Amino acid sequence: MFWKILLIVLLVVLAVLVVLYFVGRRLQKKQADASVQLEAMKQTVSMLIIDKKILKIKQSGLPQAVIDQTPKYMRWTKMPIVKAKIGPKIMVLAAERSVWDVLPVKQEVKVEVSGIYIMSIKSVRGGSIQTPPKKKGLFARFRKNKDGKGSQGTNNKKK
Repeated sequence: MFWKILLIVLLVVLAVLVVLYFVGRRLQKKQADASVQLEAMKQTVSMLIIDKKILKIKQSGLPQAVIDQTPKYMRWTKMPIVKAKIGPKIMVLAAERSVWDVLPVKQEVKVEVSGIYIMSIKSVRGGSIQTPPKKKGLFARFRKNKDGKGSQGTNNKKK
């Protein structure tokens, strides 16, 4: 009895893994095709970054055609959104997460844009591109430094 149940569970797990393998390969091919199209259409644009936020796609202010084309499962996820002035026009753009982290607000930057998607930063006017400081995790304050002190650098022992 036990071996039959174990065999059925193993067959179900094996079937799920096979299905996930083929679905993953198909999604990987789609992603590769999309990245080739993005690379072909990219152009360098100078823009003034007004604001940047992480919003749900329905709250982002993107055109309704873009919202309608997104898959149903993506409509509730949050995306990095940038509000920028390109020439005389103020536009709402989507950005890659790594680019969004380093975009300076209230500064003029040159970026590579493909449609309404910011792919990379080329330069920042009046400065260099700064990497964001790495955020510490939840347990970082409990870890010990090489000195044997906590990350705050103080000993909390009573004297």
